This record gives sequence, C-alpha cells and structure tokens, in this order.
Amino acid sequence: MANGNFTQVTEFILTGVSERPDLQIPLFFVFLVIYGLTVTGNLSIITLTSVDFHLQTPMYFFLRHLAIINLGNSTVIAPKMLVNFLVKKHTTSYYECATQLGAFLVFIVAEVLMLAVMAYDRYVAICNPLLYMAVVSRWVCLLLVSLTYLYSFSTAVVASSSVFSVTYCSCNIINHFYCDIAPLLALSCSDTSFPETFVFISAATNLVVSIIIVLVSYFNIVLSILKIRSSEGRKKAFSTCASHMMAVSVFYGTMIFMYVQPQANHSMDTDKVASVFYTLVIPMLNPMIYSLRNKDVKAALKRFLTNSCCSFKPM
Repeated sequence: MANGNFTQVTEFILTGVSERPDLQIPLFFVFLVIYGLTVTGNLSIITLTSVDFHLQTPMYFFLRHLAIINLGNSTVIAPKMLVNFLVKKHTTSYYECATQLGAFLVFIVAEVLMLAVMAYDRYVAICNPLLYMAVVSRWVCLLLVSLTYLYSFSTAVVASSSVFSVTYCSCNIINHFYCDIAPLLALSCSDTSFPETFVFISAATNLVVSIIIVLVSYFNIVLSILKIRSSEGRKKAFSTCASHMMAVSVFYGTMIFMYVQPQANHSMDTDKVASVFYTLVIPMLNPMIYSLRNKDVKAALKRFLTNSCCSFKPM
C-alpha cells in the first residue's frame, strides 16, 4: 500500500463475532451446532414437502421455499464464519465480499416477501376456505414465488452494486462477521449518500409493505378464529398464530433495527447481535415453529422414515 490512504482495497479483514482469543473455540462449537440444526431442519422440510403426497398444498409449497431461503441465507454466512473461528487471518477478497453481500441480500429480501406471501395464504385458507384452491392455485403459487425471487435478485444487484461503487481506501477492517452494508459503508473514503439512501428507502418499503400484509392478514385471521364456536378449536388456532407471529415479530424487529435507521446511529457491536438472530438463529427456529410442531409434517416424517427403513431391509 505505497500510496497511503488512497490505495485501493483488494481484500477485507473481518473482525468476527468476538475478537477475544479465548472465545473462538467455544463460539465455533456453538455456531456449528446452530448451523447443523439449521441445515438438518430446513433440508427435512424441503425433502418432506417435495416427496410426501399429503404435503402437496400451497401452504407447504411456500413453506418449502421459506426453508430454501433460510438454508441459503445461513449457508452464505455460516461456513466462512466458522472457518474464521479457527484461523488467525480473517481475510476475504474484494469480489468474495461483494458476492457474499449480494447473495445475502437476495435471501434476506426473499424472506421478507415470503413471510408476507405465507400470511396471505393463511388468510385465504382460514377466511375464505371455499375459494382457497381457486385463489391460491398452482399457477398463482408459482407466480408469487417467481416474482419473489426475481424482485429479490434485482434489489440485491442494485444494492450491492451501489455499495461497491464507492471507493474503499487503505482501511479494510470490517467490524462484523460477514460483509454487510453498514460496516462496509463505514470504511468508505468517498460519498456514500446514494447507497445509504437506496438501502434505507428499499428496506423501509419492503418491510412496511410486508408488515402491512402480515398484520392485515393476521387481523382478519384472528377475527375468523373468534367466530369459532369450539373453545378447543380457538385455542389450537390461537396457539398456531402465536407461534407464527413470534417468529415474524423477531425477524421484522431485527430487520427494522438494522436497516431502517440512519447509518450514523449504528452501533456495530449491537448490530452483530441482531445479525446473529436473522442470519443464524431464526433460520434454525423456523422449521420448528412453522413445521415440526405440525401434525401433518410429523406424520409425513414418520412415513418417510418408515419407508426409508423398509427400503434398506434385506430381501
């Protein structure tokens, strides 16, 4: 770096979750377990909703894609993070960092939209059950998922391009465990007003629209549940909605905290904690919240394991 502060950065250094040497190995095992559970849970959902005949409904179609999104989001972050716990040099190349940010944005925007799509699906199923298969047809399901991925990819390309269109000089230490927008822009030695404005407007728009859809959907669902005469039926329905809303609240809460605020207000250490939730913890919890407590999924898992055992029996 002969030119001092005006030398163009070719690689970045990630500080990680913690810089304390004595915590590296314990944190490695903690996050290895979290990632292992994430992969196991989401792959189970993807497999069961793909092969089991009883789970070929719109709800489980959307759930499968949520699992794909959760698995993708964690896989973009966790492997590199786990490696950095074991090595001394936490470097990532300029283009590797840009790729990680772009892929992360694809999955995180897709999750915001998919949660809204799933809320709408539940609204139609509970509030208009007679029209459910007509309103949420297979063609509509494919269209909604395709638009989700297309919009997420387009947003990610523009956002990541704008973040890496600014100049990064000799300071290349990212105070984070992956390449994220806020810590990257904090390193820039040029004007960052455009990427900051675009990210703020895009994140705010996506979150507000998605939250409105979720809230309106669940408001109408609750009204429909209150009309159920059976107290046991109401209790069961409320329990399901409470679990869903808990996951949605944690996800949206951390997203709002992270992105819908001016960059000057960011505390990087606090952002790391929030990031752990929506990149690693929530993808681990979603299979349990949305599926593994579901009787249909449990029955499908039992059938899958029974069939698998039978296929391995000697002739």
